[in-house]
Amino acid sequence: MRLRSKARAVALSLLYQVEIVKIDFHQALQDYSENYPQKQEVVEFFSFLVEGVITNISSIDTLIKKHVKNWEISRMAAIDRNILRMGCFELLFSEDIPPKVAINEAIELAKRFGDIDSPRFVNGILDKIYKVEKGKEKNTNQE
Repeated sequence: MRLRSKARAVALSLLYQVEIVKIDFHQALQDYSENYPQKQEVVEFFSFLVEGVITNISSIDTLIKKHVKNWEISRMAAIDRNILRMGCFELLFSEDIPPKVAINEAIELAKRFGDIDSPRFVNGILDKIYKVEKGKEKNTNQE
């Protein structure tokens, strides 16, 4: 498994832990790093993802709600919700990650950790967010 893919899987498990157990994300990062030593690149990337998602969670959740039809974000499976959050963060806040990579990595996480419909669900929402939100950026930059 590639290092960044591994880091995304770790970040997903930490985001899930933070949400379900209600642990502080700094503590979750520290506990994981102490108990499961990883290469520095993996630690840096999963820390970046977790901190980025948590720091921007309200704007990310607002964006997800805007693009999800007939779903409340609170009723989504926690895994799907956190995959979407991470995918949104990568799409909108990570300039060095190509959008197709962010979406494909989210789909792979959904295949690995979600239920049978998760990959299609995650793909549909992230693709819509990418097209609409990045389309707005292009239009704003052209004006």
